[in-house]
Amino acid sequence: MKLKVAAIIGIMTVFAVTAAAHHSFAMFDKEKLVTVSGTLKLFEWSNPHCWLHIVAVDPVSGKNVEWAFEMGSVPQIAAQGWKADSVKAGDKITVTAHPLKDGSRGGQYESVKFADGKILQHE
Repeated sequence: MKLKVAAIIGIMTVFAVTAAAHHSFAMFDKEKLVTVSGTLKLFEWSNPHCWLHIVAVDPVSGKNVEWAFEMGSVPQIAAQGWKADSVKAGDKITVTAHPLKDGSRGGQYESVKFADGKILQHE
């Protein structure tokens, strides 16, 4: 019986440490949204978070710049309709996201509009 209790406590400790290791979303400005249109460079279909990397033209410099948008986990975005092959490098997409507070080119994904007009969004 003591072994079962010790095992349960051990398992609970592992899950507590894992949950504590998950980062905060405080780096994103939840009061603002940015919309960036560009060409998909990379779609990372991975846990703990999927990522969209797009190349867009900077309106000030006119140069191509890369943006990175953090998404949910694979199960979370799959529930929104995403699949590993929903987008491919070279696809034209428009991302709406909560920007990073530090002003760097990135944010937390809210929605993506595809070239065909289809929209997938965070729920």
